[in-house]
Amino acid sequence: MSEQSSACACGMAPKLIFACSGAADVGAVADQAARKLTRDGAGRMFCTAGIGGRVSGIMETTRSAARILAIDGCPLNCVKLSLDEAGFDKYEHLQLAGLGMVKGQTPPVQEAIDKAAAAGAEMLKC
Repeated sequence: MSEQSSACACGMAPKLIFACSGAADVGAVADQAARKLTRDGAGRMFCTAGIGGRVSGIMETTRSAARILAIDGCPLNCVKLSLDEAGFDKYEHLQLAGLGMVKGQTPPVQEAIDKAAAAGAEMLKC
């Protein structure tokens, strides 16, 4: 993936994707959607745990991002809350429940992953 594919036309700053990777089925969908978005060049998956741990390099890179996408699997919104607690307030938030995905009832099949990734790709557009 080139830097160009994960940046807005206005600059070279990356588009970062933070995803739930929780134990629930919708966490697996969120995680795999973020990986698909990265493979497709829509942005770059980044470390949500590093935000929670306030890892300096991850925090700095996130501060310099052109766009940030948080993908939460379930309504607990762990990714959103992690970004909020770390002081980030300019990001897009994709809650998979908004796409009709229900915790405990949404196996991480390709159709669900593709649906989540398509919604995320729209949110990452400049």
